[in-house]
Amino acid sequence: MFNKRILPRFLTLLLIGTTKVSWSAPVAPDKLVAQVQQAAQQELKRHAELSNWSEPQFDVEVVRNTRPIGPCNAAPRVEAADVRSPARMRFVAICPDAGGWRYDFVTRAKISARVVVAANDLSSGKTVSAEDVLLERHDITGTPDAFSDIAAVQELATRRTIRAGDVIRANMLVAPTLVKRGEPVRIVAKRDQIEVSMGGEALDTGARGATIRVKNASGVTIRARVTELGQVEPVD
Repeated sequence: MFNKRILPRFLTLLLIGTTKVSWSAPVAPDKLVAQVQQAAQQELKRHAELSNWSEPQFDVEVVRNTRPIGPCNAAPRVEAADVRSPARMRFVAICPDAGGWRYDFVTRAKISARVVVAANDLSSGKTVSAEDVLLERHDITGTPDAFSDIAAVQELATRRTIRAGDVIRANMLVAPTLVKRGEPVRIVAKRDQIEVSMGGEALDTGARGATIRVKNASGVTIRARVTELGQVEPVD
């Protein structure tokens, strides 16, 4: 009699316990893909801020994972795995359950922004001025080193010929040479309100900010920093 009474209750509790242990909520693939896409958008915005892109726009595609997505009791989370290249990033979706699953996702992005382009043909070695460039919207998916600030390219010299309409990249420019070896230079020393200058000869070639050797009018070799065209200031 005792066994007959407790057996139904025992079976009910056993079934409830089994249900609690084995039950998991299904995960909608489209919702998980949307999470990955949102994570990619956030990474692209962060990259755009670091690169100072002007008015960036992104079109993100999530490459579908062919593996079936298993159920998960808790909401899956998405973490960045490799975001070094904004055009192609990798994320991992994780089910936080004990023994939960992990799925890798790859995103591909098309990126556009207002960037600096050549307003006219620029010959090799030309020092760039504000009149030589302008801002236009371009696809920069494959040119992440493009500039969005005209001031950043001014007073830099072109490494090679740049055609009108070309997006200007960092590897196209170099600091212009302001002092050449063997040429006369003006050595200017300033302290407080006092300025003293004298002639000299450059023993090295240098761009703005470079430290070179200069022989002054007394024949003494000093270390000097290039400040302007044909002008230096003593370092020591």
